[in-house]
Amino acid sequence: MDIGAAGTQADRSHGRCGMTRHEPSDGDGAPRVPEAFGRAALVLLLTLALVCGAVATGALWKAGADADRERAAHRHRVTATTTGPAREPSASTRYGTEPYALAPATWEHPERVSRSGTVRVPPRTPPGRAVTVWVDETGTPIRAPGDAASRSLTAVSGGVAVAGLVGAAGAGALLLVRRTAEGRRYAAWEREWERVEPVWSGRLRRDSGAGTDDD
Repeated sequence: MDIGAAGTQADRSHGRCGMTRHEPSDGDGAPRVPEAFGRAALVLLLTLALVCGAVATGALWKAGADADRERAAHRHRVTATTTGPAREPSASTRYGTEPYALAPATWEHPERVSRSGTVRVPPRTPPGRAVTVWVDETGTPIRAPGDAASRSLTAVSGGVAVAGLVGAAGAGALLLVRRTAEGRRYAAWEREWERVEPVWSGRLRRDSGAGTDDD
C-alpha cells in the first residue's frame, strides 16, 4: 500500500473517531457540569445560607426578647445597702466584661419587709454603699433580665451557626454531584476509548493483516 494512501486512510479513521485524550466524549450521555452552572450553584448556595442565617437571627432575637420580657415581669429592681466589704471576685469573673464581687447587704421587698443576704456588687465596694439589685417576687436576689447586647450576641451567634451549617451541607452536596458527574464522564470516555482506540491507532488493521498472512 502506498504510504500517502495509508496516511490518508489513517486520517479518515481519526476523523471518524473524533477522539482525543484531552477532549473526552460523553458517549453514553453522562452529563458534564459546566463551570457557569457551578458558579451559579455557589451563588445560590451562598444566598440560601445568608437567608437562613438572617431568618435564624431574627427568630432567636424574638425568642430572647419574649423570654426576657417574661422574666422581667417577675423580677424587681430594689436598692440594697452593703453591710460589709466586698470579697475579691473569683477568677471566672475577674477578667470578664462585667466583673463582680459578692458582699453582704440588706434591702426591703415586698415593701417594709426587711431582707438580708449576699448580693452581687462591683469589685471593692465598701460597706454602707447603696447598690441596685434584682430580686424575685419573694425578695430573693436573682440575676438581672437579659439586655439587648446579650440578646444580640446570642442571636447573631446562632444565625452564623445556622448559615455555616447550611453552607457546609450545600457545599458537600455540590461536591458530591460534581464528583459523580466526573466519574460518569470519565467512565464513558474509557468505554468509548476502548471501542475506537484500535481503529484510531491502526492496531486493528495490523492485527487483521497478521491474521491474513498466517492463513
